[in-house]
Amino acid sequence: MAQYIGYIGSYTKKESEGVYRFTLDTDQKKLVDVEPVSSLDNPTYLTISQDNQFVYAVSKEGDQGGVTAYKITDDKGTLQLLNSQATPGSAPCHVSVDSKNNLVVAANYHTKQAEAFLTSEDGSIQAPAAVEHAGDGPHERQEKPHLHYAGYTPDEKYVVVVDLGTDAITTYQPVNGELQKVQELKTKAGSGPRHIAFHPNGKYAYVMTELSNEVIVLSYDEQAGSFEEIQYISTLPADFTENSQGSAVYLSEDGRFVYVGNRGHNSITVFRVKEDYTVELVEWTDTEGDWPRDFVLDPSEQFIVASNQESGTLVLFERDSEKGTLSLVQKDVTAPEAVCVKFLHQ
Repeated sequence: MAQYIGYIGSYTKKESEGVYRFTLDTDQKKLVDVEPVSSLDNPTYLTISQDNQFVYAVSKEGDQGGVTAYKITDDKGTLQLLNSQATPGSAPCHVSVDSKNNLVVAANYHTKQAEAFLTSEDGSIQAPAAVEHAGDGPHERQEKPHLHYAGYTPDEKYVVVVDLGTDAITTYQPVNGELQKVQELKTKAGSGPRHIAFHPNGKYAYVMTELSNEVIVLSYDEQAGSFEEIQYISTLPADFTENSQGSAVYLSEDGRFVYVGNRGHNSITVFRVKEDYTVELVEWTDTEGDWPRDFVLDPSEQFIVASNQESGTLVLFERDSEKGTLSLVQKDVTAPEAVCVKFLHQ
């Protein structure tokens, strides 16, 4: 039997208290012990250091936004506050950290900025260095840059920033705690790219668009830090005409399947990766709740946990590793205003 500890990032507009912790019991096939572990304002996204020593969460402090650092103090996942760094404006919406825990990067939907926070030896973070995007797009929600993702390439040579507002995927090189622009790819106008996930071979990447509800398949040049478009494919049924917005994208560790979330259609779309790294549809799986903001594969990859923000629930699916398909095993697990779900690394 294995028990995996995870964390939930949330909005705190209603009844949520901040960061939550939960456990996946793989023997019972159940999510248990969902409980608040730190009081924080709008910690909608968080990331865990590779050594499982630290958690970094986006956070809001009055009229300022930034990142809060925690130390994990025991095998139960208890969090000890280290420090916060905040600047005027809204909180970021995405945060990542490199494998050596040297540099935390965050994307801010509202301020047009990506920020880089050097870490100290104790895991706390230093004041950020920021880069600001410019531009717009044709969609009504593209009146200015809206950065939605900042994370590392597989070799960690570059930081990739995905900008929903300007239909841009920009590559930066981190140099002494600052981000220096290297390359930029413009996606289809009005597509609104949101999140990106790399294939395990490091040569391809998969982008989920929020506005056009598509997966974009990209080839990636590891030396140049540049991308090239290969395929666009809808994540929704052809006859679905209601409002839906793309959310998260993840790959299985064997690189055979791509999973993406649809808020509105309230589903996870499963794609199979073909020999040429383009994808084909396998199925749509109902998330048994409203507005699936995020989901995560557990460390064994036998399960997927999805978070329904508007209904405030977690849902547990069992995953067929050969077919990629998902089967519902548990639903309606209370998790107020749940946005992001992450497991400790194994």
